Parts: sequence; structure tokens; C-alpha cells
Amino acid sequence: MSTEARPERASVRLSPRTIVLYAIGSLGTGGYATLPGLVLTYFLTDNLGVAALAAGLIVTAAKIWDVLIDPLIGAASDRQLARTGSRRGFMVTGALALPLFFALTFAVPPSWGPVAGAISVLLAFLATATAFSLFQVPYVALPAELTGDYDERTRLLGWRVVVLTAAILLFGAGGPALRNAGDDPVMGYLLMGIASGIVIGIGMLIAARTASIAARRTEVAPAAAIAGSTWRDQYMSGFRALRRSQPFRALLGTFVLQALATGTMLAGAQYVATWVLRSEDAVTFVFVALVGPALLATPAWTVIARRVGKERAFAMASILFTAAAATLVFAVWAPGAWIYASVAVAGIAYAGLQSLPMAMLPDVISHDERTTGPGQAGTFTGIWTAGETVGFALGATAVSLTLATTGYISTVAGTTVEQPEAAITGIVLSFSILPAVLMAASLLTLRRYRLRRADIETVGTSDA
Repeated sequence: MSTEARPERASVRLSPRTIVLYAIGSLGTGGYATLPGLVLTYFLTDNLGVAALAAGLIVTAAKIWDVLIDPLIGAASDRQLARTGSRRGFMVTGALALPLFFALTFAVPPSWGPVAGAISVLLAFLATATAFSLFQVPYVALPAELTGDYDERTRLLGWRVVVLTAAILLFGAGGPALRNAGDDPVMGYLLMGIASGIVIGIGMLIAARTASIAARRTEVAPAAAIAGSTWRDQYMSGFRALRRSQPFRALLGTFVLQALATGTMLAGAQYVATWVLRSEDAVTFVFVALVGPALLATPAWTVIARRVGKERAFAMASILFTAAAATLVFAVWAPGAWIYASVAVAGIAYAGLQSLPMAMLPDVISHDERTTGPGQAGTFTGIWTAGETVGFALGATAVSLTLATTGYISTVAGTTVEQPEAAITGIVLSFSILPAVLMAASLLTLRRYRLRRADIETVGTSDA
């Protein structure tokens, strides 16, 4: 195995320019993950008149599509790296295509009716999901190729999460604000979709430049060894990575459960604002309460990880989030502004839940390189992104099922209804107990993650 490129990657300290370029990509990640999860189900049920269960199925169908294509994109990204020396092509394609399809997702008027509206949203969101995956899968692969240093990866992903949390605030608060800027909700959603899509695309394009930096530091497998892969081979390469890497299985299982937990909370936030806090605009304050503390807490989690290890810091963040989410159940009996305080504590934990597992993933990839060689990061990140998508999709589905079983009444724009008490209770439970239980379950899978600092530093030493 060649060792020329890998020692440099193991010891390199990333320049501020590289860190900034990479972190800006989280404008795309944060925007895509936040805004559809926050308002798409609500757009369907309370603007287009789509039944809650059908709305959940639409969001889930698009996410299932993500799960199907992400492993293929991951393996294809590895092939592109071997063939061209860079993953940049896929990233640029996704960045250019996403703004159009994102805008079309929210361009459907209520006058088309629930059935035509639902189909149109589904098709547009499928195209949006495809464009995002073309960017996201190679984007997540880059940290393993930019540097092999244990702490440097934490630094890189820490700054990425600073931008990510800022993006969540920007889109979580700014998106609904744009939607509500005028008296016409139809035009409001269209304005929100166009403006948000453009910002997401610009962030993606800027981050794509780091693919060229990573390419200069990455040793890749010969193109001939990859060029003949069929779609079945590409799927199987991901499953082989799962089978041979126990740390990857443990980390992925933890991350999927946590994506499901945060996905349920995200999908329920707008409903909590409207029906528990009694203000549709209150969702802005919910997001400020979540993201404001996260912006300040991310550097602290980086320091904690340096001192006690990433896996222990990750467990601490998970426990804190579990406790904060569980307290929100009291909103069933005593709704009020105190909810923002519990959300703020969850926001402190959320910063760690975002940065630490993403910093651990490159460690897993480097550990696997000892036996399989470099150039396969896309295979891992294709499976990883698919798992994250499953979690967020099932989160929205769980909220939709809860709404459907508790008698939630869907409406079209401009119509006022009063929800039954059972539906309001279901909204609170999907925002509190359900994510708390899922987060607690993730601690069990995290216990099986056994990579430590010494294991990663040993990899770097042996490569050198």
C-alpha cells in the first residue's frame, strides 16, 4: 500500500480558509434539513388541505428515495474520485439543481386541490432530495480526506456546526418570517422557497471548492479497480462496509436513532407553536431558543471532547438532550413561555449531537483504511446519509401518525378550526416523550462504539 499521501493527511493542520470554505456548506445542509422538516408537513396539512397521514407519507416517500440513491451516489462519488481525482463534480451538480426544485416544492397553490397538490409537492421534493444527495454524500466524505488528525477533525466539524446552527436559526426563523411577510400565504410560501433555495445553492457551491483541496491530499484506489462496478456492486460495497466495521455499525445506529429523535421534535415544532403556544409565529422563538445556545455551546463541546474523548462527550450531550426533552411533557398541563427554557437546554446538547458524531465518522473511515485502503469514504458516507435520512423521515412520519390517531383536523389556508384536546396532547408527546425515549435508546448503541483516541493515533502512526 502506498504511503506517500497518507502521512501528509494524518499530520496536516487545516488552514482557516479551508475550514471556512467547508463550513459554509452547512448553509445548504442546515437549510435543507431545517425548512422542509419544519414547514413542509404543515404546508401540506394547513395550506393545501392534505390529510395528516397523507402528508406524512409524502415526506416519507421522498426520504425513502433518498435512502435508495444515497449508497449509489456514495459509491459513484468514490468512482469519480478515482477517475478524476476529485468529488467536486457531483457537488456542483447538486448545488446548481437544488434551488429550482426547492422553489417548486413550495410553489403549489391550494386551488389545485389536495390530490393534485400532494402529487406536485411529492415530485418536486423528490427532485430536491436527489439534488441535495448529489452534494451531501461527497461533502460528508471530505473530512476524512482533508486531515487524519484526531483533534483537527473535531476542530473542522466544530466550526461546521457553528455555521450549521446559524443556518438552522436563519432558515428556522427567517423562512417562516418570509412566509408570513405578506397577507397572501400562497405567495409567502413561494417567496420562502425561492429565497431559501438560492441561499442553499450558494452555500453548496462555495463548499464544493474544498473537494479540490481534499483531492490533493488523498490517495485513491486505481480507477480500473472501480470502473466496472454495477449498481448492485455499489449497494453491496456499502453493506460490506457495515459488516466489516463494528465501530461504523455502532456509530450509525446511534446517529439514526438520534436523527429520529430530533426529526420528531423538528416536525412537531410548528404544531407546538400554533396549538400549544397559540401563535403560528412562535415557531421563530422556538428556533431562537434552540439555536442560540447551540451557537455558544459548540466550542465548549470541542474543548470537552479534547479532554475526555469524543465518545464520552457525545454521551454527555445525549443525556442532557434526553433530560431536556422529557421536561417538555409538562406542556400538556401547563403550556407557557417556560417551554423556551427547556428548548434552550436541548439546544446546548444539540450542538454536541451535531458536531461530535460527524467528527467521529472520519475516525471510523481512517480505522477501516488500515485493511481496505483509502478512497472509499463515499461508500461510508452514502450509507451514513441514507441512515440520517431514514431517521428524519420517520420522525416526520411519527408526528403525522400521532396527529392522525389523535384526531388532528387538517385545513386549507385562511380557514380557522379548533383542535380536539387529544390532538394537542399528541402534539406535545411527539415533541417531548417520544424524542426523549429515542435519545435514551441511542445511548445503548453508543456503548458499543469502542474506538478511542489511541486507536486513531495508532492508525496515523502506522501509516506514517
